[in-house]
Amino acid sequence: MNEVPVPSPELLQRAGAVRRAAVDLGMADDGQRMEALQAMAEALADRSDALVAANREDLERSAAEGLAPALMARLKLDAAKLEGAIDGIRKVASLRDPLGRRDLHRELDQGLALERVSVPLGVLGVIFEARPDAVIQIASLAIRSGNGALLKGGSEARCTNEAVMEALKAGLASSAVSPDALALLTTRQDSLALLRLDGLVDLIIPRGSNELVRFIQDNTRIPVLGHADGICHLYVDAAADVDKAVRVALDSKTQYPAACNAIETLLVHRSVAASFLSAAIPVFRKAGVVLRGDAASVALGVSEPATDDDWRTEYLDLILAVKVVEDLPEAVEHIRRFGSRHTECIVTEDCTAADRFLSSVDSAGVYHNCSTRFADGFRYGFGAEVGISTQTLPPRGPVGLEGLVTYRYRLRGDGHLAADYALGASSFTHKDLPL
Repeated sequence: MNEVPVPSPELLQRAGAVRRAAVDLGMADDGQRMEALQAMAEALADRSDALVAANREDLERSAAEGLAPALMARLKLDAAKLEGAIDGIRKVASLRDPLGRRDLHRELDQGLALERVSVPLGVLGVIFEARPDAVIQIASLAIRSGNGALLKGGSEARCTNEAVMEALKAGLASSAVSPDALALLTTRQDSLALLRLDGLVDLIIPRGSNELVRFIQDNTRIPVLGHADGICHLYVDAAADVDKAVRVALDSKTQYPAACNAIETLLVHRSVAASFLSAAIPVFRKAGVVLRGDAASVALGVSEPATDDDWRTEYLDLILAVKVVEDLPEAVEHIRRFGSRHTECIVTEDCTAADRFLSSVDSAGVYHNCSTRFADGFRYGFGAEVGISTQTLPPRGPVGLEGLVTYRYRLRGDGHLAADYALGASSFTHKDLPL
């Protein structure tokens, strides 16, 4: 890890403070953590005008510096977006407590009982770009799940992030949870050195560009949860309802094109390509979407030819690659080759084809007849999310409270000795008990 600096004494001190606060937080009861979130929400609401003003300053500076339109869209935190984030905190507060859940209770022998109980991970290290609302989402999920958090946002959002963190800490100061459970890192040096805080940080969650995520994955010993790309596909099947397919495809691309769950490639079965594209092209054109297609789709009216790079590009913009395929297997193979295992959709009235697609596409989210924009923790009822994971092992997809806990085995006995079982003096009963 030659590119990653050694943590400074100040960073070690701050991380140590978060770690100590996280230990106490993990022992806080459900009511105390719920009240802490309500206090955080109230503090944000009380300071909403100041937060929007701080974000306006970030937007003006970033626009002058030529920040990409997709990142500008993510950077924006207006009154409506802030209100939604505050509502998200309150929803997280009302969710069922993820801690102390027992999912295994077993008698190993008389007087020797084993249980498996959910507990916090410890401390989260979260690195993200141009998403000040991510501070709010991550902080609320961290506190509700009993975890401390070290957060590092992009420099383009520094004014907003600092104002948000100040409000969150003010809210926590009026609760039973220590404000030290949250810390905001502000320098690039600290964000890099965070990768060396194994022993103090238990999980790193990157939210940003492909380059950011790859760098983090390659330069830390700490487990990393996240996804590098959001190359999502929508496949219009031979048995698709064309009008429905146009509506779903349009929403999947344009409802918020800067999101990682917006589609980047549209696959169309050859038998419906002419009818679908004749209906879809004017609609996409009116929405400002630039279509780039293969030879078959260009012959049917798509204006720009696609290159090989278009199939593997996450545009995060009003650009959509279009390809005509022979059948469902070719669509699935294209997704396997170029997809990022994020979210894919089939539009079809053929339930057999839908079931085949849902079972054969290995992505975190696989949908039938609905927009890929539903791949979101808030929409799943998680209240918020810390990010989306495209790894095969859990947690997978939008990660809410359930993805921020681990479990601990607790064994209670009365002088039981392993030697007695090894020698045959005692024997196991292995009887499951009520949870």
